[in-house]
Amino acid sequence: MKHRPIVAIALAAAVLLPLSGCVSWFLPPTSGSSSTSTPTGEDVAADLKPFYDQVLTWKDCQGGMQCTTAKAPLDWADPGAGQIELALIRQPAEGGPRLGSLLVNPGGPGGSGYDFIRDSVDYATDARLQSSFDIVGFDPRGVNRSTPVKCYENPAELDAYLYDIYPGTPGSDEWLAAANQTMKAFGARCLELTGPLLGDVDTPSAARDLDMLRAALGDAKLNYLGYSYGTLLGQVYADLFPDKTGRLVLDGAVDPAASDFDGTATQAKGFESALRAFLADCSSQDDCPFSGSVDDSMLEIRALLDSLDASPLSNPDDGRKLGSSAMFTAIILPLYNADNWMYLRQLFAGVKQGDASYAFQLADSYNGRNPDGTYADNQTEAFISINCLDAHGDGNVEQMRTEAAELKAIAPVFGPQMSWGGTGCPNWPVPPKRDRVPIVASGSADILVIGTTNDPATPYTWAQTVAATLEHGHLITFTGEGHTAYNKSNACVNDAVDDFFVNGTVPSKDPNC
Repeated sequence: MKHRPIVAIALAAAVLLPLSGCVSWFLPPTSGSSSTSTPTGEDVAADLKPFYDQVLTWKDCQGGMQCTTAKAPLDWADPGAGQIELALIRQPAEGGPRLGSLLVNPGGPGGSGYDFIRDSVDYATDARLQSSFDIVGFDPRGVNRSTPVKCYENPAELDAYLYDIYPGTPGSDEWLAAANQTMKAFGARCLELTGPLLGDVDTPSAARDLDMLRAALGDAKLNYLGYSYGTLLGQVYADLFPDKTGRLVLDGAVDPAASDFDGTATQAKGFESALRAFLADCSSQDDCPFSGSVDDSMLEIRALLDSLDASPLSNPDDGRKLGSSAMFTAIILPLYNADNWMYLRQLFAGVKQGDASYAFQLADSYNGRNPDGTYADNQTEAFISINCLDAHGDGNVEQMRTEAAELKAIAPVFGPQMSWGGTGCPNWPVPPKRDRVPIVASGSADILVIGTTNDPATPYTWAQTVAATLEHGHLITFTGEGHTAYNKSNACVNDAVDDFFVNGTVPSKDPNC
């Protein structure tokens, strides 16, 4: 079966499950007033002044929000070599006193911070933060409304990449040859359509953009809320600009030093743990499609995935084939949030009855695919492009086979689905740029790190590691289910975060929420 040939699962803060398919994300700005931001005017190199000193003009765009576009160097190592655009949206502080801007990143990599704030500001932040801060969403370089990575002209090309089935058994010579060829062809297409930007969408470059945006917004220090992959961006920022850190909160932390395999193994165990929690809850629900024990049901799900490899189901709407990879995508989306477990019950019930339509609805939501076959944004292309600039695999077949066996032992249900990531980035047309090393951020301000004990996508051990490694990291533990915790768990977490952002209060110890 086709596997997305990237080691990590997309680390996005799951907001809503659009079961009727993705909506049209573009809404044109409304006419109205405009305002400008006054840059800090700080001392930077002469070739950076045009970027740090730029005046951002904000225009009303919808529902009381304001939008603008900033410019950034294509290559921070050569600021005169060209420019890209960065799209921003903000909800101005609604009360007072105003404490500045709070920049928010929803994760990914490849998640649209613009759409996140525009569509879900009340999910991203609570009323207390919205009262004191301008809540700012931005699309990082390569993403969505900012100058984007582009990898296809006909959406059918992306359909083929995401959903086509490879010949042969996963891991066989035939299967690996097809996977390698697909990634090479996809990468070549991305380079053809994107150009030099493909080599400059790395996380450190995005962190340099973040510092420039901070200055252009007029903030002497950065206030930042990063979810999931956004926590990696926040850590890289703190490492590059420790003296510019204001109040940073990292929710659903990513370990920056985790190897490709270690990261995959940790996530596989995390998703497997979340699946077991779902099954334990399912037995108490009237519409549960499983009747055995949790262990029996886990075996049943693995057998179901294997059966889809042997005999894929057809989507009645368009004829696409549902194999184990697309089914895996459909499963993990509701696992991000226990509130969405009802959709998992519907998913398994439908597939067990031979109906693939609901599975494709979920997989399409995860992939940002609209009902008409178009894609809402470029999250898949950006996800791959950014991750591959962080990856250093060599595509060694014997190593991949050894690791696949280990993953199957660690996570019998999901391990086989998350293997073979080595077919991805080693075939990418531009080289990696970020080393996988611990981040200490020496000299930074205090940083809060939130970890959820049964987070499937960014496991709790990562938050523990990040908080312990950062020179001024402080762990906040939420005991519960789901991916990320702030504004979606309990008052203990919310109060700790709000008190930190608004008053600068640092918990004396982990509150163990």
